[in-house]
Amino acid sequence: MKNLISLLTCCLALPTFQALADELDVLGIWTTADDRSRIEIFKKQDTYCGKVIWLKQPNFSADDKRGMGGKPQVDRENPKPGLRSRPLVGLEIMSGLAYAGKNQWHGGKVYDPESGKTYKCHMTLTATNRLELRGFIGISLLGRTEVWTR
Repeated sequence: MKNLISLLTCCLALPTFQALADELDVLGIWTTADDRSRIEIFKKQDTYCGKVIWLKQPNFSADDKRGMGGKPQVDRENPKPGLRSRPLVGLEIMSGLAYAGKNQWHGGKVYDPESGKTYKCHMTLTATNRLELRGFIGISLLGRTEVWTR
């Protein structure tokens, strides 16, 4: 009888463990579609976030028109002047994504350091090594999807 109860407990817990495994499948390092950066997706409390951990060109080009040639890239397009000196490497650009089931995360925001704009976002893990991140304004129809690879 004791073995039967243990077996039933395991069988009931198995779907929960599988759902948790699915939810955590997105964690790790992803390369952006343009191969210019790598983003680490990590869990922070109950939400998922992403930060820049590598840039193909970590420094501004030598011919930078704003006089920053050769210096490390910073968040210079940020609308808040006090944040414009933040280095891009280490910058958290995604936040607030919650697992919605079926390899989808919703309710987050993504920041584009090239434009200084923040968008709503959601992401879908379409394969083990393929992540679709959709940034949008207002509704998902008004946006763009970018494919990241592991």
